[in-house]
Amino acid sequence: MAKLIFSSITSLDGYVADADGRFDWGVPDAEVHAVVNDLERRAGTHLYGRRMYEVMVAWETLPAGPEQPPVVRDFAEIWRAADKVVHSTTLQEVTSARTRLERAFDPAAVRQLKATAERDITVGGPGLAAQAFAAGLVDELHLFVAPVVVGGGTRALPDGVRVQLELLDERRFAGGMVHLHHRCI
Repeated sequence: MAKLIFSSITSLDGYVADADGRFDWGVPDAEVHAVVNDLERRAGTHLYGRRMYEVMVAWETLPAGPEQPPVVRDFAEIWRAADKVVHSTTLQEVTSARTRLERAFDPAAVRQLKATAERDITVGGPGLAAQAFAAGLVDELHLFVAPVVVGGGTRALPDGVRVQLELLDERRFAGGMVHLHHRCI
């Protein structure tokens, strides 16, 4: 059975984007990016909401030549090789390969996907992740905590949902970021 994994870069005060919608303060350095790549490499399917898909779809056409750092080329290859499911009521079409559009988040369909998938599944974006948390579908949580307080914006984790967690691992990076890996129990 595949695991459903939520992974996010967040500010110390728990935001994935600041009040202006910016997230440049959380751009990973090469060391962090390599760890993110290794986590993403395990996934065969990515579940996205519309906004997260619109950010991530840039990886579909990002030039992967030698001018790009190796971790960027690696991530682009990983992203392109995975299946993507975009949950949106407003998006008219998807523009990346291996991608399908679903009009609603269906917990039963995600349970079925988890039961039949050969590789893990990621859920990307705090809005869609909130639905997955509320449905009790998230198995693991990876937070990359950036050394910054942004004071408001888009929360990484949902309000109104209580989840008991078991810390499985933590890692400090030279640039100040910290990775926290939890299992939902």
